Amino acid sequence: MSRSSSGFVAGLTAAALAAVGFLAFQASASAPDHSEKADKSPSASASRSPKDKKNPAAVPAQSGTGERVVYSLEDDRVWLVEASGKAKQTFKVTPGTVDPAPGTYAVTSRTARVPGTDGVPVENVVIFTLTDGVAIGFSAAVDGSTPKPDPSKKTGGIRQSREQAKAMWEFALRDKKVVVVP
Repeated sequence: MSRSSSGFVAGLTAAALAAVGFLAFQASASAPDHSEKADKSPSASASRSPKDKKNPAAVPAQSGTGERVVYSLEDDRVWLVEASGKAKQTFKVTPGTVDPAPGTYAVTSRTARVPGTDGVPVENVVIFTLTDGVAIGFSAAVDGSTPKPDPSKKTGGIRQSREQAKAMWEFALRDKKVVVVP
């Protein structure tokens, strides 16, 4: 094959993969809510604990054990927690307009690049649940922006900087535990 034809084939392959990723994301976003994987058991309620007043960036107490992603709805903060229970990284995020219920989830899908629920191109998408028919997950806008979402739209993207989304992408592989606390 010549260079130009192999480049053309690579471009077609990339376009096909993007289309498949987009369709999978759209299908997951329109799936019925009963596919939600939140743990509604009493132990899920126990993960809700007061903040550490001395160190607000500390991993929330009672957010589980082991390697996990912890997402605080109240603080708009994420922790990437190592098996030891120590935070590998923590950062503020910009949530969408639809929040997941507090509980324990698992990463269900990952997509390198796709249009977000608000139509903005996003990358490093890590989906962990559906709420009200909206896919909920972490991502970064390709242009690096993190504006507050339009309240008139149902959006589930929890936006991060591109650097933070790359860290999330490398950490939150499929089936990784995600704990949502109030």
